[in-house]
Amino acid sequence: MNSEKNPKVAIIGSGPSGLTAAIYTARGSLDTTVFAGNQPGGQLTTTTEIENFPGFIDGIMGPDLMENMQKQAERFGAKVIYSNVSNILINQNSESNNVAGNEENREFGLEFDGKVEYFDGIIIASGAKARYLGLADEEKWIGKGYHSCATCDGFFYKDKVIAVIGGGDSAMEEANFLTKFATKVYIIHRNNNFRASKIMLDRARNNPKIIFIENKTVTKLMGEEIISSVELTDTVSGATENFNLDGIFMAIGHIPNSEFAKNTLDMDAAGYLLNQTHLPQESRNSKFDSSSKIGGIFVAGDIQDTKYRQAITAAGDGCKAALDLEKWLGEKETLV
Repeated sequence: MNSEKNPKVAIIGSGPSGLTAAIYTARGSLDTTVFAGNQPGGQLTTTTEIENFPGFIDGIMGPDLMENMQKQAERFGAKVIYSNVSNILINQNSESNNVAGNEENREFGLEFDGKVEYFDGIIIASGAKARYLGLADEEKWIGKGYHSCATCDGFFYKDKVIAVIGGGDSAMEEANFLTKFATKVYIIHRNNNFRASKIMLDRARNNPKIIFIENKTVTKLMGEEIISSVELTDTVSGATENFNLDGIFMAIGHIPNSEFAKNTLDMDAAGYLLNQTHLPQESRNSKFDSSSKIGGIFVAGDIQDTKYRQAITAAGDGCKAALDLEKWLGEKETLV
C-alpha cells in the first residue's frame, strides 16, 4: 500500500450493508467511494413502510431510510457514484510503481464505465435481488401488493387474504409465518411436485389457514393502486381464471449480484460470495471473518447471506466489514 496517500477504499453496493460500511470507513478518515449501481439503496427502495428497523418508533419508508443512510455517509466524506462495477482486477505490481496507466500504487482495480480505478481495499455489499415472475409491468407492483419478504411486509396484511408463490422450504416457511397476520394464505405452485422437505410441507399442510393451489401459475397482476386480483393459468389445461387476492409474496429464490466477481472470488453454486464464516476452520486463510479469500477484499450483506436477509443484519455485516477493513489496512501499513 502506498503509505504517502490516504487509504482509498471502494464499497460496491448502496443498500444497508454498503452504506453502513461507508459511514464507518468515511468516519474513519478513509477515502471512500460507494458504487451505487442501477438501484441505489438496494431492495429497501422497493418496499414501503419499515417497522422493524431500530430507532424509528412509527416506522420509516424504505426509500427514506436509504436516503438518510446515504446522506449520513456523505456527511463524513463518502463519495457516491451511480455506476456498476463490471470486473475486479488484482494489481500484481502494486508494490512497484510501473503499472501502466496507474498513477497510484494500489492493489485492486475496479472496471466501470469503460475505465479502471484503483483502490487499497474493497468491501463487496452488492446484495441480491428477489426472483420475481417476469411478468409484463410487474415492477410497478413491487411494494404494492407484490412482495419478496414476509418478515418485512407481512404485518401489513392483518385480516387479509394473500398468496405465497413457490414450492420449496422457503415458501412453506413464509406461508406459515404469514398466517400470524392473514386470515387465509394460499400456496400457489406450478405443479404438484414440491421441493420442500417433508417436515416443512407437512407443517404447511396441517396449518388450517393455508390452502394449496397446485398446477397453477400467476400470469397477470391486476388492480388499481395496489393488487386486488391475479390471473391464474392452469399449467395442464391452459385454462385461466381471475382470483381475488390482497397480496402476493414471492418465494422462488434470490439472484445474488455477483457476476462482476466471478473471475476473482469464490462463490457457491448459486452465486453467493463466500467469506471466512462460510468456510470450515481448517480452510480459513484470514483472521477477519468478513474477508474473502483475497486479503483486502471483504464481503458483507445479502451477497453472502442466504439465511437472514434483513436490513438490520445487513447493516451489521457492513459495520463488521468496515472494521475488518480498517484493521487490515492498519496492520498492512505497519509492514510497509
